[in-house]
Amino acid sequence: MSEACCSVPSAVRSDRELPAQEFRARNVKNACSICGEKGKPVQGQTVKALLSVSLRAVQNVEYLFCATPTCPVVYFTQDGAQTFTIEQVRERVYQKEQDADDVFVCYCFRNTVGDIGMASPLERAEILDDINAGIRADQCACDLRNPQGACCLGNVRAAIKRLEMPIVAMAP
Repeated sequence: MSEACCSVPSAVRSDRELPAQEFRARNVKNACSICGEKGKPVQGQTVKALLSVSLRAVQNVEYLFCATPTCPVVYFTQDGAQTFTIEQVRERVYQKEQDADDVFVCYCFRNTVGDIGMASPLERAEILDDINAGIRADQCACDLRNPQGACCLGNVRAAIKRLEMPIVAMAP
């Protein structure tokens, strides 16, 4: 199975705020009009599956995913004329809340940041094995469940690596 895998959204989100930050749009192709960072193209079905607003608002154009943690935008159009923010998406977005224990890293098999954080190294390996088995069994729907519209396995591996990095104390 390809890296584009995984199902349909169902989580109801609570209100949350991102840290305030001044954004300055840069002259970058496919850049988010709010933070200026380059977005990643996502399929229209991903946007439609994950929005909590009327689908009449969704245009028949290419949407991009903004992964910038401090930017409230999740999806935007290439021309910047339309954006959808975290408040308009059914699922909480891992890229926007990487330190929140109850946010899914794997949307199809429902592994949270907290699950991974509390797991032993052996249990973390088992989480990866379980996700890989689900992918091989064609049980994932990342294109519909994961806000980034692609397989979450890279996010899970990155979360594990980040959690396993030693904390370096800053010198006074």
